[in-house]
Amino acid sequence: MSASGKAESAGTVGGAGSACLLPVGFDLAAQWKAEAIDGSTADAGGASPADEDMAALLRQGPVSLVCEIDAKPAGHLGFLRVFTGEAGKKHTDARAVLEAFVTAQDGARKARYSAFEAGGLAGAEVEYLATSELLDETKQESAFAVVTPDGPVVVHLGGADTAEHQDMFPAFELARKTLHTA
Repeated sequence: MSASGKAESAGTVGGAGSACLLPVGFDLAAQWKAEAIDGSTADAGGASPADEDMAALLRQGPVSLVCEIDAKPAGHLGFLRVFTGEAGKKHTDARAVLEAFVTAQDGARKARYSAFEAGGLAGAEVEYLATSELLDETKQESAFAVVTPDGPVVVHLGGADTAEHQDMFPAFELARKTLHTA
């Protein structure tokens, strides 16, 4: 991160040849490392119960986790997580997708939504608080969503605690500001 508090761009994710093939692309902050998540190991005979359990773990509302961008190499404890959903008439409104995403998170409250535009895409953004039962602690979280012809995309920033979230927020802003269709 630069002295101005803005994340420095160090590559992109989303397009062909990147770590995660997504319907959108965006810039990665310096030293953040992207990795595709593959929860589908079904054979030609169909999904096994274990595969269905894994898919359920990766699902939040109408979207499923497909890419994690790890902040540890940059010295932070947290991830930008990218979720995608199926294309269709059911998922045509970015705010509705984002509201379903937040509602599906246990302990989420005090959500504040706003609209944004980037790279020709109109989207919705949210800041909210999430309480972890395990840690008995409330922390800040952020996410944004867009709907593409290939389905909805949600990018989520968590973090170990609110201070860590705030330290990583410039990488989240960089992703949102550089967002474009892939």
